[in-house]
Amino acid sequence: MSANDFALDALLAEACARAGGLDDFGPGDFRQGLVVLADALEKEARLSPSGRGLLREKLLAQLVNRLIIEDHCRRYPQILELEINDPLVIVGLPRTGTTLLQRTLAVDPQFSKAQWWETRYPAPLPGETLEQPLLRIVRARDEVAGMIEFLPQLLAIHPLDAEQPDEEFMLMEHSFLCAMDSYVNVPSYTSWLDRQDQTQVYQYLKRTLQFLQWQQARRGIEPGRRWLLKSPQHLHTLELLFEVFPKAQVILTHREPAKTIPSLASFIHTLWMLYSDEADAEAVGEQWNRRMARALRHTMAVRERMPSERFLDVHFEDTLAAPQAVVERIYRFAGLEQTQQVEIAMGRWLAENGREKRAVHHYNPGQFGLSEEMLQRDYAQYRARHIPA
Repeated sequence: MSANDFALDALLAEACARAGGLDDFGPGDFRQGLVVLADALEKEARLSPSGRGLLREKLLAQLVNRLIIEDHCRRYPQILELEINDPLVIVGLPRTGTTLLQRTLAVDPQFSKAQWWETRYPAPLPGETLEQPLLRIVRARDEVAGMIEFLPQLLAIHPLDAEQPDEEFMLMEHSFLCAMDSYVNVPSYTSWLDRQDQTQVYQYLKRTLQFLQWQQARRGIEPGRRWLLKSPQHLHTLELLFEVFPKAQVILTHREPAKTIPSLASFIHTLWMLYSDEADAEAVGEQWNRRMARALRHTMAVRERMPSERFLDVHFEDTLAAPQAVVERIYRFAGLEQTQQVEIAMGRWLAENGREKRAVHHYNPGQFGLSEEMLQRDYAQYRARHIPA
């Protein structure tokens, strides 16, 4: 591979060739984000040879997805007529029970949701039909298996499964205005990103959800009454979520930051190690502590301006101790009815997928330059509001 691996023109041309000559990448000024990211990847990321190849392939796949999605939206205009205005969105720091809540609620067919393979591969691959996405599922299974084989500690941090509902984060990445710094250390891109209007990220997210819902209908899956979404990414840009999805309701999950931020740093550091042999643990701690502290302050400020009925607070300890009681609160908040059949199915899922089924996640906050004093100081405002004394 060469120093021009991430050159914009080369990436766009190869994506068009892979997509059979399609050349409409859809709306949004994603090119600028790619240019800034490419420069940071070359100058700052310290990519390993395998990491360079993996990241280039990731960017190419996202560009190809954009081409194929846009082609389908042109040929089937009914895709963009699908109404998605009122998702139920789980938002909180990583390690606050968001995955457990999402997957418990996802048992209910009242919710539309996207499995990991759909967020990784939202567009059909060559040789498969919309009705039979087997190639995408197999590729996603293989990719997850490869990640776990290379970094087995991932499963202790996040229950990665190609065929379980997961975050819409990888759909948001298709705008190249999202936290690509989750994967690599690219501080100039991070700094640039924090100055950008990210409205188009949410506009494109809605487009991809419409495309996924349309595909699910082609596979015989009835649409749910509401989409069920989940991502910590929304903490940074919560006002845009409401702008693009005007009837959204948000479940805010809470836990002592001194327990979540070091765990998050360990997770990000693990991801960085997929792409670099020189992943700097202290850089992870500094960047992500600063960013998440600011994100929580931002979320609290946005909440102050919004009607209180748009938010429901859920504490991690309650989710662990009495998950079905928390689920009942969520149904009341969302104005939905939980049937006895769904309640039983959720209980069965919880019994089979409790946190105790997974290995313990071991990490040392000091490895990431994080001290108790620092975490107490940086999250004092959040703790005063949301963490019981």
